Amino acid sequence: MAVSRESMQSAFGPGFMARRTVTDWLWALAVVVATALILAVWGEAMDRPETLILVGFAPALIALGWFFRPLRAYTVAVCAAAGFAVWLYGDDLAAGQERFFLVYAFASQSAIMWMSALFVLATLAYFAGLFLRSASLGRTGAGMTWFGAGMGLVGLLVRWRETYLLDPSIGYFPVSNLYEVFVLFCVITALLWLFYEQRYSARDLGGFVLTVITAAVAFLLWYSFDRAAHEIEPLVPALNSYWMKLHVPTNFIGYGAFALAAMVAVTYLVRDRAVRRSPDGVLATRLPAPAILDDLMYKSIALGFAFFTIATILGAVWAAEAWGGYWTWDPKETWSLIVWLNYAGWLHMRLTKGWHGVPMAWWSIVGFFITLFCFLGVNMFLSGLHSYGEL
Repeated sequence: MAVSRESMQSAFGPGFMARRTVTDWLWALAVVVATALILAVWGEAMDRPETLILVGFAPALIALGWFFRPLRAYTVAVCAAAGFAVWLYGDDLAAGQERFFLVYAFASQSAIMWMSALFVLATLAYFAGLFLRSASLGRTGAGMTWFGAGMGLVGLLVRWRETYLLDPSIGYFPVSNLYEVFVLFCVITALLWLFYEQRYSARDLGGFVLTVITAAVAFLLWYSFDRAAHEIEPLVPALNSYWMKLHVPTNFIGYGAFALAAMVAVTYLVRDRAVRRSPDGVLATRLPAPAILDDLMYKSIALGFAFFTIATILGAVWAAEAWGGYWTWDPKETWSLIVWLNYAGWLHMRLTKGWHGVPMAWWSIVGFFITLFCFLGVNMFLSGLHSYGEL
């Protein structure tokens, strides 16, 4: 069922801190200790902005663990796997071609290939669970999605280390090109879905949501094998900035949320048609109720809009530092504004006019295509200061 305003007020009410359990505080302590250890071991190699980002990330991670408890053990497992891979590498990048666990599991390219395969299999499992009315297949799809997102995160974390092993002067946070951000998009969209899947008990929706991730995987595989995009290359000078570590992930939380909303909208339209054509069919009876889909669409767009707004502000500050101006009407900036105005309009009509249902579902789908052009089309068809990932 949908999350009511009363339940949200209860969650954030005056007794919020009093409701924290022992495990909640143990999680918070573990995050603080881990942050302190990172600063103790690598603090001298980090500049001031990187230190501030790390310190600021700690309370965010604590809050995520409090509100989405499965993320606790998941975070530990991902960090352990990435740490194991970094340990296997030592100081020798060639180990990625020699050591068994790196070659077949934990080197960045291997982990990302596992991610790709698991997301495709998860999509099939989710749809099989829906049409065969099998709860176990649905759980299998969810499990594969968790595992796939984890391998994607491991791949990005290990790639971070690989950039420094290739050449310390090249080393960078791996969200700088289309290959890396497509992995990030897949991971963020999957984790957002897993959160909402649990919150709304809407597992039968999984196949539709995973379809957009599978499409991203298909592009990623083509881009990797046809264009050798997985090869590590030096950063464009303008990208060699700590702002990249803030702007890009924040932006892709927005993109991931908008993609999730679009796939929920597709499901809404599919269910609406199924009810009219076959009221007793699988799609009409198994997919979540329209009120749930409508609420999930709204919450996804609201979340995406908030993060996209923050990312746009961060991008403007970064642009002022890199190019001397907050806004230059570069094609990417112009299309970012179009995306922002589109979703601002969607939320305005929802909140002030009470619009919902089929028209808003179509608007969400059209909005995602606008977002997709901003994300990918600008790089394909336009040129400008942001053209760092041409096809």
